Amino acid sequence: MAGNNSSELAAEGIKRLLREDEKMQDGNETKVEMAETALRRIDISDPIEMIKRGFYHFKNEEFDMFPEYFQELAKAQHPKFLVFACSDSRVCPSRVLNFQLGQAFMARNIANLVPGFNQVKHSESGAVIEYAVTALEVEVILVIGHSKCGGIEALMALPDDAAPTYDFIHDWIKIGLPAKAKVMAEFGNEPFEIQCKMCEKEAVNVSLINLLTYPYVRSRVANGTLKLMGGHYDFIQGRLQVWGFDAWTKPLLCI
Repeated sequence: MAGNNSSELAAEGIKRLLREDEKMQDGNETKVEMAETALRRIDISDPIEMIKRGFYHFKNEEFDMFPEYFQELAKAQHPKFLVFACSDSRVCPSRVLNFQLGQAFMARNIANLVPGFNQVKHSESGAVIEYAVTALEVEVILVIGHSKCGGIEALMALPDDAAPTYDFIHDWIKIGLPAKAKVMAEFGNEPFEIQCKMCEKEAVNVSLINLLTYPYVRSRVANGTLKLMGGHYDFIQGRLQVWGFDAWTKPLLCI
């Protein structure tokens, strides 16, 4: 399988670099051993073994190491963040932002989109927002996009009069049509790749606007107890950008 080949190539490449580095520095053999252990965990040839190793690693390195922390989590959760992120396997926010268990309530979907308030459609998104804002009383809602988003590429490539070729995907990504319209108006002469990059961020802004159609979000933003933030993770360059809802052209954070 291609996935197995790519995992093997990645493993060999990392181990080779570490061994070359070992020639220059003493005591780096542990780096190689640690890398080999970590890379064995991403071997997808046996999914049951991968699940088992993953859980044992979590239990030994986290659950058993910090019993007091997990005892507190067993009583209740008090997350600070509600995070909307893409379902893309390369952009898990818990890994990218190093969220610990209990710190962030998560919602992941194609292209990290937030639909507007609608009690008939997209009730799963509405339920997440309502519970996080009214019951958990999160302090921040972060919508984070990412580079090379397949959902955004599909949105930008979608003809205006196209008949649906999927049961759910095209209807879902149309939530981002206002972002596409703005990108085409401002960057219509740019290459498709550039348009997609711009839409990755603009779709986040559309989602932030859609969040304000939820009355409990709107009221808490108005009284200053809830902040809305947008973000973009570039996994090609290893960079993160975060912006406030009303000043997205002035990033709060660039790494």
